[in-house]
Amino acid sequence: MSWDVVPAALPDVTVVRGTVATSPLLTEDDVDALVLPVAPATDEDEGVQPRSGTTDAAVRLGVDLPDLADRARLTGAAGEAHVVHLPRPIAGSADLPWAGLPPRVVLVGIGDGTTTDLRRAGAAVARVTRRLRRVVCTVGSDSGPSGTAALVEGYLLGAYRQPVRRKDAGEPAADELVLLGRYAEAAVGTATRSARATWVARALSATPSSVKDPQWVADQARLLAAALGLDVEVLGVEELTRRGFGGVLAVGGGSAREPRLVVVRWTPEQPVSSGVPPRHVVVVGKGITYDTGGLSIKPREAMVPMKTDMTGAAVALATVLGAAEARVPHRVTAVLPLAENAVGAASYRPGDVVTVFGGTTVEIANTDAEGRVVLADALAYADAELDPDVLVDVATLTGAATLGLGKQNAALYSPDDALARALADAGAAAGEPLWRMPLVEDYRTAIRSDVADVRHVPADSTTGGGSITAALFLQRFVGARRWAHLDIAGPARSSSATHEVPEGATGFGARALLRWLGELR
Repeated sequence: MSWDVVPAALPDVTVVRGTVATSPLLTEDDVDALVLPVAPATDEDEGVQPRSGTTDAAVRLGVDLPDLADRARLTGAAGEAHVVHLPRPIAGSADLPWAGLPPRVVLVGIGDGTTTDLRRAGAAVARVTRRLRRVVCTVGSDSGPSGTAALVEGYLLGAYRQPVRRKDAGEPAADELVLLGRYAEAAVGTATRSARATWVARALSATPSSVKDPQWVADQARLLAAALGLDVEVLGVEELTRRGFGGVLAVGGGSAREPRLVVVRWTPEQPVSSGVPPRHVVVVGKGITYDTGGLSIKPREAMVPMKTDMTGAAVALATVLGAAEARVPHRVTAVLPLAENAVGAASYRPGDVVTVFGGTTVEIANTDAEGRVVLADALAYADAELDPDVLVDVATLTGAATLGLGKQNAALYSPDDALARALADAGAAAGEPLWRMPLVEDYRTAIRSDVADVRHVPADSTTGGGSITAALFLQRFVGARRWAHLDIAGPARSSSATHEVPEGATGFGARALLRWLGELR
């Protein structure tokens, strides 16, 4: 496959009004499956409970579907799925009750029907209907806009396939998912935009570093932005040097693949009429296209997933693209500091003092803490030259964040209570949980330096709180701006596929940021 364009096209999702009992849609030749919801038993003596369309389907098919579910030992838990292949009659025999109807029925558990449950149910539908043509679904048809959005989002996220270079590229999703019933059509578009942003972030992050270098990412940014008419600026080594981006240049200096800084801008064409005051939001994303650790080299095992160390930049780019597609009323700018942290004759060293954008000097203690060095450049630049109302950075920054929060929650830092609350609420609604962490004042002494303005990691390795001290370091470069830092080191990568989360690059953060932008006032 080609690595030149990301991502692949999303499957089609359409809404058709009607019911399973009477819809002529089910008799069309290209409908390969009917997907129906079941919920957990409400009493120990009962089996799984039919939900929207399941009872009508049982009558129309002439099949006791709850009995089939019980025989398959379904519990109705969210994301559970079972495929029933309806037998075809032999030649010359009488027609069976389901003649002319889809040859498969898929029973999908919806749990309690929460948005999380429906997102998982949608992912299960994608998983069990691969390689089919049209699939008709009634799951969540009575769940309102939020339920519709969660179902579609889960389906599209579950349909994603990581980019590979092999003959067997994996099974594609069904050609089309048809939602039959009272679905909120506007929510389908919202969910599709959100899922597309995650696909972009995943595909960029999962691309091997043999292909992906700073210039490649810059080229992808130009390509994707051009499709939406966005302005893109790319700074090469000469301009980075002239303008004083010492952090990006230091980190990228040891690689034969030169660093870049990319700026992508979405500006609404006309003033909004909704009464929402327009803001300028700048999203900065860490863009280390591969991280060896530099001279403070990583162990071999720790290097394997480091093609995803630019997930922050991928999420920032996906966010500005999604904002443009959704036509949010706010200006949104993505800043992507891009570098490969390699080992070479020109590598920066522990003990060096680096001057970042704006003149702050930084004592380097560990070249494997390179993310905060490139972010210092980008944040200082955003504060000095872009004049944001809100400044957010996203980064696979510290292993310490995963020690405290595991692999499913990102660490959220902000001195602004309202901003932190809004981001956390958006993350919860989007299925990307953000856990607020403290900016502990007493820990600032850990990053004091005797030879520079600031030390980028604590002098004493026993200090602890590595995610906190990293956030405190970044805070020095945001001025008086409203600011939040998202450390996504844990949830940006997954060791196995679970529900809507694939193995490998997850694209975590794009949906949360887009939801927050949509609600920003």
